[in-house]
Amino acid sequence: MKRLHLHLLSDSTGETLEMIAKAALAQFDDADVVRHFWPMVRSQQHLERILAEIAAHPGLVIFTLVNPDIRQQLETRCTTLGLPAVSALDAVIAALQNQLGQEAKGRPGRQHLMDDAYFARVGAIHYTIAHDDGIGWEDWEDADIVLAGVSRTSKTPTSIYLANRGYKVANIPLVIESPPPRALFSLRKPLVVGLITAADRLVQIRRNRLLSLNEATETDYADLEAVQRELKFARRMFADNGWPVIDVSRRSIEETAAAILRLQGERDHGAASQEQGPKPI
Repeated sequence: MKRLHLHLLSDSTGETLEMIAKAALAQFDDADVVRHFWPMVRSQQHLERILAEIAAHPGLVIFTLVNPDIRQQLETRCTTLGLPAVSALDAVIAALQNQLGQEAKGRPGRQHLMDDAYFARVGAIHYTIAHDDGIGWEDWEDADIVLAGVSRTSKTPTSIYLANRGYKVANIPLVIESPPPRALFSLRKPLVVGLITAADRLVQIRRNRLLSLNEATETDYADLEAVQRELKFARRMFADNGWPVIDVSRRSIEETAAAILRLQGERDHGAASQEQGPKPI
């Protein structure tokens, strides 16, 4: 299989470009791709050093560069080398300019401004870390989302992912022998979501966890019947309280988070509709 050198150039952190490349490459099976990542490209001198590497390892160049001089320099050199150079955001920005009736600012890294949204996201991360694994139940009412589920149903990584999106998230492990705080059942502001998974998959995850800790796997924690009882206990709690349930068996963290945010959006939309009241005929 032909090896492709993929050069990713950004005048900011390159986070957006990396996600675009990752999403596109996911559509190809077993692609032999060598990624060359070049963030914070903001001077022609820096670009010259990168162009030397591109010439040494020719391939596909994808970029997000707003400085017209640096961009032109890159495109001109790629043309000379006979290499394709693709702007990842041109089509989207052009469409937005057309619809909004204004020119794009052309400033690198504007999505990373330290504005109110940035500090709100930092606050959400601090809150989520401080309310992991059932800690700090006294102020769960301040959360946007509360995740409940038995052990090893991806509550913590999902919480952290959502926190990076700006949501304050608390999570609580459900244990038959240790009922959760009563505060969980009287929450009004947060969306409470139950996470479940297939019993056999959960057993395997728990056994792998015990093995990584050099602990015995012959315990109720990784016993199929005991796990089935735990999941039954959790499902009953979710049903009794009318909480939405997400099965994480075949979902990535990102997919689980997307499903939670969809539920959050539907909840917010329903609340807004109720506040508006019935529409006149």
